Amino acid sequence: MASEQGPITRYATHEVLNQPTPLVDFSLFTSDKPLLEAIRREGAAWAEPTLAEFGQKLGSQEAILWGVQANEYTPKLKTHDRYGHRIDEVEFHPAWHELMSLSMRYGVHNLPWREPREGAQVARAAMLYMAGANESGHCCPLSMTYSVVPALRKQPELLKEWEPKLFSTQYDPRFRPMQEKSSVLIGMAMTEKQGGSDVRANTTRAVPAGPGGPGNAYLLTGHKWFCSAPMSDAFLVLAQAPGGLSCFLLPRWTPDDVRNRLFIQRLKDKLGNRSNASSEVEFDGAYARMVGEEGRGVATIIEMVSHTRLDCALQSASLMRLALTYALHHTSHRAAFKKTLVDQPLMRNVLTDLALESEAATALVMRLARAYDRRDESAFEAGFRRIGTAVAKYWLGKRAPAHVAESLECLGGSGYVEESLMPRLYREAPLSSIWEGSGNVICLDVLRAMTKEPGSTEALVEEIRRGLGGDKRLDAYAHALAAELSRPGDELESQARRLVEKLALALQASLLVRYAPPAVADAFCASRLTSDSGRAFGTLPPKLDFQAVISRALP
Repeated sequence: MASEQGPITRYATHEVLNQPTPLVDFSLFTSDKPLLEAIRREGAAWAEPTLAEFGQKLGSQEAILWGVQANEYTPKLKTHDRYGHRIDEVEFHPAWHELMSLSMRYGVHNLPWREPREGAQVARAAMLYMAGANESGHCCPLSMTYSVVPALRKQPELLKEWEPKLFSTQYDPRFRPMQEKSSVLIGMAMTEKQGGSDVRANTTRAVPAGPGGPGNAYLLTGHKWFCSAPMSDAFLVLAQAPGGLSCFLLPRWTPDDVRNRLFIQRLKDKLGNRSNASSEVEFDGAYARMVGEEGRGVATIIEMVSHTRLDCALQSASLMRLALTYALHHTSHRAAFKKTLVDQPLMRNVLTDLALESEAATALVMRLARAYDRRDESAFEAGFRRIGTAVAKYWLGKRAPAHVAESLECLGGSGYVEESLMPRLYREAPLSSIWEGSGNVICLDVLRAMTKEPGSTEALVEEIRRGLGGDKRLDAYAHALAAELSRPGDELESQARRLVEKLALALQASLLVRYAPPAVADAFCASRLTSDSGRAFGTLPPKLDFQAVISRALP
């Protein structure tokens, strides 16, 4: 039907205006100036071409869609096959396999061990940082597989057996014995219902299947409250052997190519990290081999934990960077009250504050990665790594949820909609604060390092001192911090979070004073080391160079 003015076009009620273009087909590496500079500064400039290629693929429309699909179509537990046989397998969406294949091809799970050269840990850290920005869930099995190698070095003959498959860059998701596969993934199962972080309360029992002792076979019986990545080919676990709590490598298949007696009871229904399977499992006489000395399980597995804690800090930093990127992209293309949002004075304060937090996080995690590169060079790097990892893991884990929430708000109502991807980042953000030790556990670990390994505190303080003389506010803050560190240990426990926060801020400020543009360092010191700022993001004091900070952070 037509009117006198012509035909009616139904549903075409308006033209879509004032909306940002989709943020796709961009490089997660070359668009991130602080990351690019850190790579060069920390010894991994040789990896730039590979990192740029990986970053471009992760920022492609196709890879972004894989992340969406892997989280929308979550893993499914298959306890039995159609005939009633127990199989205990986990089924994933094809998008998950695409992500795993891509990240493994570039060596996110093994680069420093496969190519041990200066900067390899830094290059690998940048890879995980970018892979986690694209999709965090698939980074969990990659992180644990990377982290298991230092622990397996405690049992060289075991590492030799598994090394060829651990060092492969092919992804092989088949549920088959290790000998038949092109590559393997390693998970972890430490915590139990009654103990949680107190793993010494574990009740899982390990009985020798022969002579016993390091490298030999045991049969494990018990329940694990959290088994990460249950589709893995083997797990590093803790159990009570006759000589005390010990570490074991438990494969999914026995040496006779029989499915091991590991039974997946259920998958956890988690707040975030939904693409990745986490589970409860039962061991009923499961075959395993001891790693390290009997009764020294915590000391053995701590090597793995140290590396996964580094990855927790990296994940927090990567989420902050991506959240900032989305906020900057949206506000640069959206106008209100006759101005682009990014040009609104109050929004500029918020974005500058978010950019400062993100850059400080990136500088910190990349400096830490270099300490892992130089682990055999000096006691200084070893000490700095020991305490710095805990400090970074705690502080970035606490800052990420608030940072992502504020970035989400920059998008307004659109940020609260799943299509924006911001809700997924928000659900992911608390995980790194909980995984591998919650906040209190980590802060108490810092105090333990200060007491039992004083060289680690000296290394951290020395790293902070390297920035002194560059900003008077940092000088004063570091002086006051030194006085606080001299307090008796029994006075510090209830104040541990406060102390670790101060250590983190001083360390970040020192790095920015040394390496960041003056506008960034000035704004960070003014807002983090003095009282001239509020408690929420967007409360920076006046007379800072907002434009310089925002321009640097723009993707």
